[in-house]
Amino acid sequence: MIRGARAEDLSKMRGIEAAAGEAFRLVGMAAIADDPPLALDALAVYQQDGRAWVGTDSEDDPIAYILLDVVDRFAHIEQVTVHPRYARRGIGRALIEEAARWAGACGLHGLTLTAFDEVPWNAPYYRRLGFQEVPESQWSERIRQIMQSERDHGLAVWPRVVMKRTVPSGGSSTVPQPPPPM
Repeated sequence: MIRGARAEDLSKMRGIEAAAGEAFRLVGMAAIADDPPLALDALAVYQQDGRAWVGTDSEDDPIAYILLDVVDRFAHIEQVTVHPRYARRGIGRALIEEAARWAGACGLHGLTLTAFDEVPWNAPYYRRLGFQEVPESQWSERIRQIMQSERDHGLAVWPRVVMKRTVPSGGSSTVPQPPPPM
């Protein structure tokens, strides 16, 4: 089941991210695995703003989550993470489809994200879900800032891409306000 994240889910979300990060060790990206999960206060902002969803097991315990920002009238996927015990069951796809529904209902143009180009569960996976690479010449100033922040964080060691997918508009003209730049 997919539902909005609750305050009591936040520490479990951090655990999901830490567990999922271990897969990066297998592809020579230990620095990614060693990167700490988002702080509870950062997760709380997403949760309180209604921009965080969790996938749950049959006991309603979080096993996956997605966080969204609003960038250039797109819902920007800041993070989508599935606990490795629940991988390859369509939970990540379901979270992305929930994000697409939310984006459409908010009158946004679609979804954007940044991804590792050569990691199988990153850009290749998103391509299968209908995302297309955005050439650097088409990046907005805000997307450039996101990519620079990622470079500053050390992610540029591995090839990164910006991707987007359009969604049908659900009609609302009220666009959620993005959080202030960090």
